[in-house]
Amino acid sequence: MAVLLALLMLCCAGCGGDTDTAADDTGAAFYSFTDALGREVRLDEQPQRVVALMGSFAEIWLLAGGEETLVGASDDAFEERGFVLPQGVTSVGSFQSPGLEAILALQPDLVLLSSETARTDSHVALQNSLEGAGITAAYFSVTHLADYLGMLQVCADLCGQPERYQEYGTAVADRVAEVITAGKRQDEPSFLLLITYSGGFRPQTSDSMTGRMLCELGGRNILDDEPSLLQDLSIERIMTADPDYVFVIPMGNDPDAAERNLQETLAANPAWSSLTAVQQGRFILLDKEKFLYKPNARWADSYAALADALAG
Repeated sequence: MAVLLALLMLCCAGCGGDTDTAADDTGAAFYSFTDALGREVRLDEQPQRVVALMGSFAEIWLLAGGEETLVGASDDAFEERGFVLPQGVTSVGSFQSPGLEAILALQPDLVLLSSETARTDSHVALQNSLEGAGITAAYFSVTHLADYLGMLQVCADLCGQPERYQEYGTAVADRVAEVITAGKRQDEPSFLLLITYSGGFRPQTSDSMTGRMLCELGGRNILDDEPSLLQDLSIERIMTADPDYVFVIPMGNDPDAAERNLQETLAANPAWSSLTAVQQGRFILLDKEKFLYKPNARWADSYAALADALAG
């Protein structure tokens, strides 16, 4: 129960602040909230035409009840996500570089954008153009469960379907709390978490999506003991830390190429086979559907998969 309460107290982290609904004759906005850029976003009316510039944001809008109002989405909503878009939704380009003209052509009254500027500077750059055209731009950052809950709550309120938040928010948080309570390790096994791609690999911190989940389930990230590993990860330094588990998330459209790269760079070293994690069968490939993409309504499945892995 304590875990659930903590999650719900943080549920607005994804939108960046408080929400307020007001519909009266005093000129108050239909709905206002603080987005992930710290901006007050005010909508005078319920949005009728919405564009989502990340696949996960499109899915959240649909979960919130926006099936009839989603008119545009980025390419990853069509190519990578495991859900079906409503008929008539139009692509507006990649989420890394969405097309302003394609967005404007759809005449939206609300656009959902990412504030994660390390990857999506192009989203922030769209703000002035969208607002100059009279379109409301709302920025979100969704990395952890609490972020998802915050964005879902805003979207459900905007769709006028608060019950969707109960179904896909509160109920999901309840299930996650049950998984953590039942599966949390008390002995803090150490782990190394890697994302691999065709050109290399990079370790993940405890503040990454999957890193946070592993820590909530009782794991201890070796990067927390030695942060310099984030910049200088070598087989020798991994050997010194000797993690109990090594988790690997293949990135991109060719997971086989990502795995081959790992084999050629780290696993080909004879010392790799002497790692505790490798010797005890705790070198674990994770499904990118659960751990690279945002799980949204499937957060409990992702937590459960990690709990099962840590139980081995």
